[in-house]
Order: sequence, then C-alpha cells, then structure tokens
Amino acid sequence: MTSLAGIRVLDLSRVLAGPWCTQTLADLGADVIKVERPGSGDDTRTWGPPFLKDEAGQDTAEAAYYLGTNRNKRSVTCDIALPAGQALIRELVQRCDVFIENFKVGDMARYGLDYAALSALNPRLVYCSITGFGQTGPYRERAGYDYAIQGMGGLMSVTGERDDLGGGPQKVGVAVADLFTGMYATVAILAALRHAERTGEGQYVDMALLDTQVAMLANLGANYLVSNKVPGRAGNAHQNIVPYQVFEVAPGADGHKDHIILAVGNDTQYAKFCDVAGRPDLALDPRFAKNQDRVRNRDVLVPLLATIMKGRSKAQWLAALEQAKVPCGAINNLQEVFADPQVNGRGMVTHWRHPLQPDLKLVSNPMKLSATPVRADLPPPLLGQHTEQVLRELLQCDDDRLSELKQQKVI
Repeated sequence: MTSLAGIRVLDLSRVLAGPWCTQTLADLGADVIKVERPGSGDDTRTWGPPFLKDEAGQDTAEAAYYLGTNRNKRSVTCDIALPAGQALIRELVQRCDVFIENFKVGDMARYGLDYAALSALNPRLVYCSITGFGQTGPYRERAGYDYAIQGMGGLMSVTGERDDLGGGPQKVGVAVADLFTGMYATVAILAALRHAERTGEGQYVDMALLDTQVAMLANLGANYLVSNKVPGRAGNAHQNIVPYQVFEVAPGADGHKDHIILAVGNDTQYAKFCDVAGRPDLALDPRFAKNQDRVRNRDVLVPLLATIMKGRSKAQWLAALEQAKVPCGAINNLQEVFADPQVNGRGMVTHWRHPLQPDLKLVSNPMKLSATPVRADLPPPLLGQHTEQVLRELLQCDDDRLSELKQQKVI
C-alpha cells in the first residue's frame, strides 16, 4: 500500500512546476490523471533534443524533458476550450480529491472551471492554482517564467562570480523556481487534504513562483531584513561561513585544472582543516580563529588558503580531509554523478522497459519510506493512452458516448 492510495488528482498543469508537483503525488501513490490537449499534449513532449531513441538508434517523438516529469500518471486528452470538454472536466472533478492547473489568471473562470464552480460540485475538492505571480497583486495578470522569476526574485543578484572578479548575474542551471514551487505546492496540497479529511471541507491553494523564489532566499533574505544591507554575488563562496567555497587544487594528471569544494562549517572543523593543511598557526591566529572573524577577514584568509590548496591533488586533498572528517567534495559532471557508487547504491536510477526502448534509465524519486515505498511506473508514452480507460472507469462511458466525444473532437 502506498501513502496516497485512494487519492485521485485531476491534473490540468503542464511544463514543470505543476507536473513536478503531481509527479511527486503520483510517486506517493495518488492516481494522477494528466489532462492534455488532443493532438499536441503537454508542451514538453516536444521539448528536445534530446529525444528518446528507438532500437535502431533513431530519434522518436518522446522528449527526455517530458519523461523526467510525468512518471506514474495516466494520460487523458480533453479539449477544455469546447463546452463539451468543460462539461467532461466537471464530471471528472466530482470523482477526484485534487484539481491542479497552471493557466493564466482568469482562464479557468472563462471555462467555468474555477474554484467557485468546481467546489460547488465537490465541496471536499482541494484546488491548486500555480502561476507566476499569484491570484492577487499588481502583477497577477503577467505571465511568469522561471528565468524571469529568478531575476525578479533576487536569486540572480546573489548567483554568479563577484563583480570585482569579472562576474555578473547568473541563473541557476535548473529551473529552481519551478521546482521549488512544485514542491511547496505538494506540501500545501497534502496539508489541505488532511484538513478535508478532518472537516469535509476543501480549499483553494494559490501558489506563485515569485512568492516561492522570495521564500527560498532563506538566510540571505533574513540577512537583508536584519541588517538592511544588500548582499552581492559571492561566486562559489558562502555569505556567512569561511572557508566554504571552491578551491583550485594541483592540476590533474593530464594538466587540466582541478577543483574541490571545502565546506568548513564550524571552528572545530576549521582547526582540523588547518592541521591537515600543515598550517595549525592559521587556527590560532586571532584574525581567523572564529568564523565571525574569518568572515570579516575573508579577503586576507582566502588568498592564503588558495595558495595552500594548489599544493596537493584533488585525490590527495579529498582523502586527507575525509579522514579528518572535514566536509569536502568533488565537483562531478553528470557522467560522474551517475557513475558514483553512492548514487547507484541508493538506487537513484530506475530502469524501465519502455515500448520504444528496452532499457530506459531515468532519475528515481529520492524519498525512501520504510512502510509505504514510492511507486515507479513509466510516464504515459502515448498521448491520451488512458482516455477510454479513465472515462469508462470513472464516468461509466459506453461505446456510444466515447464515439460521440471523439466525433466532437473533445477527446
């Protein structure tokens, strides 16, 4: 038995934030019915290359992006721009616990699929809207995309190399505003389901990418509000801890530059690092003995450490620091990540037999529950492959009605 067995989600979201949320709910056992446009489906089905290759090594129409965000779902096609499609959604929602969408503000009301309309049909419904800026405020009607939100929400102002070292604003390598919003939405939906379970009352969940981006500034947001000082970019260094950054080490065997991460989190670890480095005097120096002093004097200490770090290879530093229990790490590319014995030992790659590829490898869900393990099933490879199954199962549609819906191009 999975954690969310018996929970049914009607998912009208697409691209990333919403599908990331519903994929998590599906992994935990919810029956997620992914509603897609007939003929085209979720935009990410075509967001490639890379595309999944068939047995002959040729590209198929299956984008890796789509495969990574839609496991454990059932695909149903329905054109909600048509009155008959809207009516079909209203029928389905009466048999669901959660409804999630990421359309522009006001679109669902135009279709008669807003919270007021659907909660009148299903008072226990948890209805989640995900937008760039939320349902209120002066920006509510703007389209909001992850890249712009990273900029507007302050993340790019603290990401990238220091300006005095030739840096500039830099976005994060993955769409973190989308992903964090999807995870916050998951938590909010679970809380609302608990409330509905206790009271029989559903509720509306209003999730905004900008809200999430501001919230996830975490200690940097608190730093500003407490000090009223605007933090700048610090490159690979930490704003509040020193030494906690990337250091260049001795070149690799082929002469290429090598680096490691040194992540000293407290004064005891710093003293251990100084011993490993052969410079115990740096732990006794009153300019550097405590973290607050190291932060204030980072421009003196870091150049000293940079010279020391170049004296040994990556392998030598990692072995010595790990033995001394000083936090450190390699900087792996994705080939190295998926070859890592710890990553493989934790089962972070799942192997599936896909209709187009006998051994499809995708990233696993990281949640490991002892009594209710997460599910692992393929993303629906065919657009609308579960349409008839779902409509027969939930609405008892017979052949005549299915044929009529097809003729009307609703499904």
